[in-house]
Amino acid sequence: MQFSRLILLAAITLGFIASQNSLASDAEEWTFEATPYLMGAGLDGEVGLRGVTADVDMSFSDIWDTLDSAFMGVLTAQKGPWTFGIDAVYFKVSDEETKSVTGPFGRVSINGALEVETAITIYQANAAYRLLDDKTQLDLVGGLRYTKLKADADVVIAGSGILFPGGALSADGSESWTDVVVGVRALHPVSENVDLLGYFDVGAGGSDLSYQILAGVNWEFKEDYTAKIGYRVMDWDYDDNGTIWDMQTSGPYLGLGIRF
Repeated sequence: MQFSRLILLAAITLGFIASQNSLASDAEEWTFEATPYLMGAGLDGEVGLRGVTADVDMSFSDIWDTLDSAFMGVLTAQKGPWTFGIDAVYFKVSDEETKSVTGPFGRVSINGALEVETAITIYQANAAYRLLDDKTQLDLVGGLRYTKLKADADVVIAGSGILFPGGALSADGSESWTDVVVGVRALHPVSENVDLLGYFDVGAGGSDLSYQILAGVNWEFKEDYTAKIGYRVMDWDYDDNGTIWDMQTSGPYLGLGIRF
């Protein structure tokens, strides 16, 4: 598969760069940054359990009304041209009212006939190497993205024609997968303490395809403190054993980077 070969080649390249530059980076000091953040995201796509799929279209206000809990944060460590990071995302929403449902019974288009509770956990570990360190900085990124999905679905409107296999009115499932990820990150200063940020990665392996795009502004308003604002898109195409997560979440984010 051409895409898998591309990911393997990028991983080998990143490893080769690491071996060639390990001695040079030994003289540098480590710096660390923790960034808690919030993302005003919506959900748009399809979720499936046991052969029954439902369309989900939720704005941020819809998610806020049904949000049970959420946590988002990034921890990075930098030494010389290398940056290592872990990005953690968790959110759980209840009572997602689906727009339509498709299953062995056919397609049923009754808003709210099926309600879904979804919990998503994402851990992404990255290693980035600085390829260009001029006015514009460009990093090659490689890593792993772990995604865990837990979903529970309940038929709300009796007699709607929606049934899970065996005639059940509810179903639950949990799946997890890991994608190998390659990407690029660019930083471009527009003033002494303001940078423009662009990021893109694409992954596959556990899923058929996943990717994310990020564009933002970083403002170091005080030494060691950076306000971060922008827009983020995350997309998955996962289908295995009747569990489907063909979903995109997108929206603005706001974070505070604390360097130490």
